Amino acid sequence: MTQWEYVTVPLIVHATKQILDQWGEDGWELVQCCRATEATSWPTSSVPRAPDGAHRRPARRAVHHPDRAGGPPGAYVPAIVDGNHVLTSGQLPMVDGALPTTGHVGSEVDPEQAKALARVCAINALAAIRSAIGDLDKVEQVVKVVGFVSSAPDFTGQPGVINGASELLGEVFGTAGEHARSAVGVAALPLGAPVEVEVTVRIRD
Repeated sequence: MTQWEYVTVPLIVHATKQILDQWGEDGWELVQCCRATEATSWPTSSVPRAPDGAHRRPARRAVHHPDRAGGPPGAYVPAIVDGNHVLTSGQLPMVDGALPTTGHVGSEVDPEQAKALARVCAINALAAIRSAIGDLDKVEQVVKVVGFVSSAPDFTGQPGVINGASELLGEVFGTAGEHARSAVGVAALPLGAPVEVEVTVRIRD
């Protein structure tokens, strides 16, 4: 395992166990989406097993717990419906209401760890969207993703970091998860977060 995996994998394992504890069988699909590394890099004894009787479901059905990321820390809502589009606020990689790590990517935070956190941002964005429309099956197309990466002065790998969010959306929605995107390096993000992601989707009439 690499150095970042020693830090990140226990956090992801903790998060997946939280999902299974709270959501039971419905959480198993999201556990699969949450894996930020290949299965071979996970400590075998630490990976949660599927609950007895768990059936394969579309992953979007598992993202149904809008409180997982905690409430917004400012005077805004997590997502808003505008006609046949849903726009999310910027989503931080919150797990159980806290950031797993903070700092600038490329110095304090490894880019691969930041990519894993971008996946968490995307999951939180989907939870926000579901809270606004009730069912992710209503999503017709992911239209736009904007990702912000708190970057060290010489870091230029922002697209690779935000790929974490883009890949997660592709896993959940298939071709409907293909989207336009911006990946932007910034000097700092709220609460010291390494990454922030906002998502716009089109929904069916």
